[in-house]
Amino acid sequence: MKILKIQTLRGPNYWSIRRQKLVVMRLDLEELADQPSNVIPGFYDGLTQTLPSLVEHYCSPGCRGGFLQRVQEGTMMGHIVEHVALELQELAGMTVGFGRTRETADLGTYQVVIEYIHEQAGRYAARAAVRLCQGIIDQGIYSSEELEKDLNDLRQLAADVSLGPSTEAIVKEAEARGIPWFELGARHLIQLGYGVHQKRMQATLSNYTSILGVELASDKEGTKSVLRNAGIPVPRGTVVNFFDELEEAVEYVGGYPIVIKPLDGNHGRGITIDINSWEAAIEAYDAAKEVSRSVIVERFYAGRDHRVLVVDGTVVAVAERIPAHVVGDGIHTIEELVEETNSDPRRGEGHDNVLTKIELDRTSWQLLEKQGYTVETILQKDEVFYLRATANLSTGGSSVDRTDDIHPENLWIAKRAAKTIGLDIAGIDIVTPDITQPLREVDGVIVEINAAPGFRMHVCPSEGIPRNVAAPVLDMLFPPGTPSRVPIVALTGTNGKTTTTRLVAHIFRQTGQVVGYTTTDGTYIGDYMAEPGDNTGPQSAQLILQDPTVEVAILESARGGILRSGLGFSACDVGVVLNVAADHLGLGDINTIDQMARVKSVVAETVMPNGYAVLNADDPLVAEMARRVNAQVAYFSMNPENELIRAHTQKGGLAAVHENGYLSILKGDWTLRIEPAENVPLTLAGRAPFMIANALAASLAAFAQGVDIKDIRAALLTFRASAAQTPGRMNLFNLGTYHALVDYAHNAHSYEALGGFVRNWPGERIGVVGGPGDRRDEDFVTLGTLSANMFDRIIVKEDDDTRGRPRGDAARWIARGLQQAKPDCRYETVLDEITAIQMALDSAPLNSLVVILPESVDRAIKLIEVRKPIAEPELATSTIDTSASSLDSEQTEALKSPETGASLSARLIE
Repeated sequence: MKILKIQTLRGPNYWSIRRQKLVVMRLDLEELADQPSNVIPGFYDGLTQTLPSLVEHYCSPGCRGGFLQRVQEGTMMGHIVEHVALELQELAGMTVGFGRTRETADLGTYQVVIEYIHEQAGRYAARAAVRLCQGIIDQGIYSSEELEKDLNDLRQLAADVSLGPSTEAIVKEAEARGIPWFELGARHLIQLGYGVHQKRMQATLSNYTSILGVELASDKEGTKSVLRNAGIPVPRGTVVNFFDELEEAVEYVGGYPIVIKPLDGNHGRGITIDINSWEAAIEAYDAAKEVSRSVIVERFYAGRDHRVLVVDGTVVAVAERIPAHVVGDGIHTIEELVEETNSDPRRGEGHDNVLTKIELDRTSWQLLEKQGYTVETILQKDEVFYLRATANLSTGGSSVDRTDDIHPENLWIAKRAAKTIGLDIAGIDIVTPDITQPLREVDGVIVEINAAPGFRMHVCPSEGIPRNVAAPVLDMLFPPGTPSRVPIVALTGTNGKTTTTRLVAHIFRQTGQVVGYTTTDGTYIGDYMAEPGDNTGPQSAQLILQDPTVEVAILESARGGILRSGLGFSACDVGVVLNVAADHLGLGDINTIDQMARVKSVVAETVMPNGYAVLNADDPLVAEMARRVNAQVAYFSMNPENELIRAHTQKGGLAAVHENGYLSILKGDWTLRIEPAENVPLTLAGRAPFMIANALAASLAAFAQGVDIKDIRAALLTFRASAAQTPGRMNLFNLGTYHALVDYAHNAHSYEALGGFVRNWPGERIGVVGGPGDRRDEDFVTLGTLSANMFDRIIVKEDDDTRGRPRGDAARWIARGLQQAKPDCRYETVLDEITAIQMALDSAPLNSLVVILPESVDRAIKLIEVRKPIAEPELATSTIDTSASSLDSEQTEALKSPETGASLSARLIE
């Protein structure tokens, strides 16, 4: 077998809307192309011996052992690789269950799709599954050593990219609330929400965390001083910088027992407690100095260690922290008990698991020596021996939930302490013999306040009730009723995407909001381009959604990005599908127009239930998408008598149509006329039908999202098909004695749409035509046929980038189409695009139209601009009384409401 390509999907995609994290592997079975599993000697036995847990895969039979039944009866190796890749992830601790395997148009080549939790682990699992299956085919078995290595590698890959328990808890709570999130790729930052509504977290530091509070909490002595001045009980202590200050410090705190710890330490490093001699104090001082330049000397307070978590001024959890320890059984040594304790599957390295493995260090050896023990000592049954002086979970400690036990006065003190230091999220460390009693009555104290406290001990306590401490964090960041998302309008289709995207963005700009939008020309925020290029994929979408100034996102979503990576957002408010045509077929294993429609439908299916899928009622492939949509549906059509439109509006549905020369919105019995099409500059005085359709789609999308009709009208009247606003989209230039038109039409559908305008031109029509080299031969023939019926004279050129075709090959296929359509067709072939354009412009007769369909729009426009085109006068604004075309507020809200239907008897015609 041979892996041809592996892709990673990270959003709604061709294979699944809900399962957004998928690996797609293109796998050539080679000599196994015609060999199902039941004819491969020993394969079934080898597979079940290697991975007996595959018995839990139900597969199509729908029962335990169903998949293995398929293997025994005979199934293709691509299908087996899918299940093995999923099972490898399961065995490594990553729960996944979705997979698909489909044969491509290339015989013996399959697309194998598997779900993943962590991207790199998913890709590794796909490769390992091929390696495992190939090993069984070749040798009858896959060694247990190799399997264990694969599983260890997968575990390590997962651990390397793990968010950590605190961040993981916050992310899971965000997902449960439908709040989107991103990893920002720097300093472990997580963004929650979109655009202007976003909040950021770094572990448990938030947007609202005060830098002054963090700095003060990091200064342990400063923290105690501020708390002491506020009347909050804290240990008596002092800071020393030099060894000769140590003895005086011990006397200042009242003598032994004492605690010595680093001023700037964390995770319990360098801390020694319950010091009772000068020799022990010296050793503890040296240990603290290894961590910090300054050392704290405090009085030692006997009691239990508690962590009180305060979020936004409220105590949300309390945990008693127990130092790392072992419990004797009268049989095993301390060293053996440590090994047994570490074998608990809940324990792992660092912060990756619920508990951390115990490691013996300097403190452990000191405690052993103090008791007269060694690691070979056998403890009495039920004897508890503590291997750490501090109770940090990071050193192997455990936790017991005490949230329901804390005394109300202690709650009050903890809340005051967090407020006094100035932290929105604070971990208050309290030492007290009894947390159920007021601190002052039992000589309890606050020993430390932590910024960015860990959540692990509260989310997954060793004993007691797990507390959802992430919920109050999300309540603080996004109080009830506060938005976390900005409106997203996503657009796709074969043709017209960029023009319609720009028009929708222009409409929303009339509302005064900051609009971010992506197009094939670049990514824009407000009035400026943020990034040039063909930016219609998920990375560009995320650039918009991560920008903290964006209030509305308008995202062009092209076929390529959907297939390569999925959409860059989990859901949208409005999804627009303009059309589906036979373009890019044969690329990305999309070989039929029905498959292409399935790709485009991803945008419509991603619309949220209370949003709108805006679909072209004149395109059967697009209209059919309504069956798979969970949102409300709105249709647009160039034909007001379209039966689908009529049936939809009679049921109260929302639509936009071109009727009696007007762009109009329909719902139930209501008709709201926006503007005559001839007044809309984009439509070239109403002579470009496909531009009217684009304007209908844009108007309907904006109206469905709540934009006022006056803003839609204002946008339509000020948006032009110019090189400035829509480069390469019906850009018409007046060159005095003739006109030139630049358009990026590059497929049959766009040629046909362009022809609706070109054929109405009164003078001679000259075409400079070509097409991208990665299209099929028959596609070029079609372009030639369409050109012959559109133009009086044709110059056939080629793109500079032939995309793998021999130079002149695409032009020959176009010429064949010209000759098939019109044997006497006037044409010539000039492969160089610049030369072809110059020739057409130089030879243009009076009142003619030169139509240029270039590879490089910018270059074509520059060639025209040097000829100093005449600026066209601004088209007159609406000739009708716009005030009469506005509904009162009650009527407008009724028209937008989903409940409005045919029962509304009034009909408004302007």
